[in-house]
Amino acid sequence: MKLQKIFAEFLGTALLLVSIIGSGIMATNVSEDVGVQLLLNAISIVVMLAIIITLFAPISGAHFNPVVTLGELFKNRISRADAFAYIIFQFAGGFLGTVFANIMFDKPAVFQSHQERTSTNLFLSEIFATAGLIFIVHLLVDQKRINLAPILIPAWITTAFYATSSLVFANPAVTFGRIWSDSFSGITFHSAWIYIIAQLIGLPVGLIVARILFVRD
Repeated sequence: MKLQKIFAEFLGTALLLVSIIGSGIMATNVSEDVGVQLLLNAISIVVMLAIIITLFAPISGAHFNPVVTLGELFKNRISRADAFAYIIFQFAGGFLGTVFANIMFDKPAVFQSHQERTSTNLFLSEIFATAGLIFIVHLLVDQKRINLAPILIPAWITTAFYATSSLVFANPAVTFGRIWSDSFSGITFHSAWIYIIAQLIGLPVGLIVARILFVRD
């Protein structure tokens, strides 16, 4: 069962990156309108999220995100060994999902992005987007309504995609994967570390907000 959980996290993260990178490349192939490109990219991402959360939640919990896994570790809902394995395979899945998407669109398997994303507003945006995601996940667990995750998590990503300036990466494994595609969805290595730091700050913020709103039976 442990191997199934790890593989589910690997595969789910890989599929998420395929949707992010693949739809980003496709969007620029079919339209020069940035609004259309954003719409196509967002639709692909949120639909894929709904699919993989629904299918893999009973197997691994459907984290697909190191900050989600770290939050679960903080709440003692996952062992240290499992959390470490999850995170390693989330990053591996993110990288290989990007490589596969690049190859499908006849791009080099690995080519570093030149998409610079560095500014204070983007940093704050990533803190907000990640905190919101963590807050939703933990409030759903606390309220014993985790069955709504396939609806509410994609809903949050959709809202934050258009309501934040950073385009809601909110995931270190996804951010790392997007380094390796010089496409619409890419991010430079330097920018990625700034995003990841913001995401790690967003984790405790989200946990604190969820804790404040937690109501005991």
